[in-house]
Amino acid sequence: MILIDPPAVPRWDRLWSHLASDTSFDEVHDFAAAHGVPARGWDRDHYDVPADAYEALVAAGAVPVSSRDLVAALRAAGLRRPKAAARHRSHD
Repeated sequence: MILIDPPAVPRWDRLWSHLASDTSFDEVHDFAAAHGVPARGWDRDHYDVPADAYEALVAAGAVPVSSRDLVAALRAAGLRRPKAAARHRSHD
């Protein structure tokens, strides 16, 4: 299933949603390509999509969920790819 969370992440003077699959990366890549989401929007385990694309992606079949539920679905499917742990700072 393709999931999308509400546009709530501010960046570059816009709000952004996350588009992901709870099944496979292939599923979300195929959905994104079919609906004009640029490949450059891919970020480890989801696509970042601008708020103005939200309604069209929901109309195309993406299921609206909370951000928390989207992350939980990625984890449950074994698809979550978190950012690398912060590097340890050297102490003076």
